[in-house]
Amino acid sequence: MKNDMRTLSPKAQEAIRIRIVTVVEGGMSQSKAAKTFGVSRQSIITWMQLKRLGGWNALKSEKRGRKEQSSKLKPRIAALVVHVILTSSPEKHMCSGVLWTRAAVVELIVRKGGPLLSKWTVGRLLKKWRMTPQKPAKRALEQDPAAIKRWLTEDYPQIAANAKAMGAEIHWLDETGIRADHQAGRTYGRKGQTPVVAGTGQRWTFSLLSTLTNKGFLRFMSYGETFDAAVCIDFLKRLIKSTDSVPFVIWDRHPVHRSKKVQTWLEENKERIQAAFLPSYYPQGNPVELLNQDLKANAVGRKRPKSLRELKKNVRSHLRRKQRHPSEAKDYFKKASVRYASDGGVQ
Repeated sequence: MKNDMRTLSPKAQEAIRIRIVTVVEGGMSQSKAAKTFGVSRQSIITWMQLKRLGGWNALKSEKRGRKEQSSKLKPRIAALVVHVILTSSPEKHMCSGVLWTRAAVVELIVRKGGPLLSKWTVGRLLKKWRMTPQKPAKRALEQDPAAIKRWLTEDYPQIAANAKAMGAEIHWLDETGIRADHQAGRTYGRKGQTPVVAGTGQRWTFSLLSTLTNKGFLRFMSYGETFDAAVCIDFLKRLIKSTDSVPFVIWDRHPVHRSKKVQTWLEENKERIQAAFLPSYYPQGNPVELLNQDLKANAVGRKRPKSLRELKKNVRSHLRRKQRHPSEAKDYFKKASVRYASDGGVQ
């Protein structure tokens, strides 16, 4: 039979809480402690969480009667919590996990001096703060913020100025793999019953090389073989023939781009084409990444090709429509991460 701790004095309640947490930390199971001391297991879970987040002081009794304003989440702490969620990650504040879940925000509030709130209360607060659960963008741990800052403030502006002076047009280049079983989008269904979308079990694949300018001009080449120096050089030769100005290619540090064969060819043809590298692990700075995402979502993920030929047809049709409507391709440069590239090269 469980004891009603509310009949005990605050000091007695405090002593019991401390005693229970002590024995549980000493090795006694929470279930056994609940039976031994006549309290609920949920209470023990709450006390253990309080101890973990706030130390022994978190187990001390509050004054009885009407709770003071200090027991609520103060505006100063609320503002701090919002700032941390928007600008940092849980592990940097000794909170559980790598994503800001309701449980992680509960921990954060306590660590910043606030009260222990339920995850439902925190959920209501997040809604009040106009925050919603979202799929996060990935960012490599190896990314160098200093190198990216230098690229945005020094390197790229200089490249853009040089390209403009020599009458060159900046082409952003990237490779991507296309798979027939790529899934994108959502569909409605009954709660608790995952909808099933029929599709081929075949995993047809091919690869694509494409470049994009800030004026919306798109060039692409599909290939089925492994990406190597010969494929890369073949595409660059086609790129030269497809434009009246000197192409100035900006690409990532793929091993093929840095290979001796490609670099030698670029040196031999430097009067006809130029190239520069993005900072390492900085895909979000390349506008072609947005083209690739759009392509996989709309030309592949929302269609069900019945053959490799149909898959290629869908992809090429999508890309050729972009070529016929440069304004659509130009829209990729409006996203904040690549807006810096919206000006550069010939006008």
